[in-house]
Amino acid sequence: MATLNPVIAKKAESVTAIKERFDRAVSAVLLDFRGVDVENITALRDKFRAKGIEYSVVKNTLVRRALAETSLGQNDEFKAQLKGPTAVAWSYEDPSTAAKIIKDFRKEGPEQEKLEIKCGVLSDEVFAAVRVENELATLPSKDEMRAMLLAQLNAPMESLVRQLTAPAQNFAYALDAKVRQEGEG
Repeated sequence: MATLNPVIAKKAESVTAIKERFDRAVSAVLLDFRGVDVENITALRDKFRAKGIEYSVVKNTLVRRALAETSLGQNDEFKAQLKGPTAVAWSYEDPSTAAKIIKDFRKEGPEQEKLEIKCGVLSDEVFAAVRVENELATLPSKDEMRAMLLAQLNAPMESLVRQLTAPAQNFAYALDAKVRQEGEG
């Protein structure tokens, strides 16, 4: 039995890893990092790491191979973005986290602005760069969604408590007014 060429084996591992990352991710953002210096990319990687985002520079041909049999691999809009240097930020928990970090990073200065968003992916839907910054990056985080849900669940109970305590509160106000009236007279 012949052994595989080590280069081919390494590429096969990379293809498998890329496919697995896209399968696990709730969202991904493809980036063009040309013109951004190593120091800024390192700072961006640190921000990603702190929020659980996986960031990797990938070869476009390996991404095409990894996703060839998927709906994303058949998407012409997505395939058109696989040109030039490509890095991918995969978000596994919160779909908006990577986009928010990138949007904030690009606002830090002219050097950071050179980082270009190619596209974003959310549930096999491809977002153009503008939509990544204007829509994906503005989605509420998981914690914000939980807080909004909790507020929605608490609202009816708070209203009921207010209605149940209103008669006693009104009686107390009336009694206080009566006491003050008698005290003045």
